[in-house]
Amino acid sequence: QVQLVESGGGLVQAGGSLRLSCVASGSIRNNAMGWYRQAPGKQRELVALITSGYSTTYVDSVKGRFTISRDNAKNTVYLQMNTLKPEDTGVYYCYSSYFFAYWGQGTQVTVSS
Repeated sequence: QVQLVESGGGLVQAGGSLRLSCVASGSIRNNAMGWYRQAPGKQRELVALITSGYSTTYVDSVKGRFTISRDNAKNTVYLQMNTLKPEDTGVYYCYSSYFFAYWGQGTQVTVSS
């Protein structure tokens, strides 16, 4: 079983930046890794995904502003978030998948206008 621990959330003004990190308890070399978010009253949505082959996918609303990356040597995936908007507010969850799916506990991101 893989445990995922997120960090880096917080309160930021619109236009600001945050960098989220997710550290896995085991190797992520073969895993697809991603970030989901859930805003109040809304369903959880995929924000960004990076495959084991380093292919990336983003939801349209964050393209050009967010960048997902991974460091397999550190068992860590990152989400660099720039030009943040109030609609980016939510709980951000780290996701890992290789046969089974695993989730972190979430980190709150709040963007004030």
